[in-house]
Amino acid sequence: MAFYTYLLRCADGSYYAGHTDNLEARLYAHQNGVLKGYTSYRRPVELVWCEMFETRYEALANERMVKGWRRSKKDALVAGDWQEIICQAAVRASTRASVGLADDELQC
Repeated sequence: MAFYTYLLRCADGSYYAGHTDNLEARLYAHQNGVLKGYTSYRRPVELVWCEMFETRYEALANERMVKGWRRSKKDALVAGDWQEIICQAAVRASTRASVGLADDELQC
């Protein structure tokens, strides 16, 4: 069985991250207001990113990670801009501790 982490763009431009073992059914539920909560008041929603995992634990861990990201990092994920994701992670890490890379190595 496959598990998915997904990212939706809501009608108000915000993002919603979730995980599921049935992506089509979950998207239907979000789109039609079956799931009460965040997305039910921000429809329509659009699937803008998803990734498949072998276990529910991996999908949930990935969901929690993505939910913790700033909007700019989610924008980079949607765009497939891995360099920007790495740069944002390195910049954030450098505010807490040295990352051991020279500024020119980051290429941000």
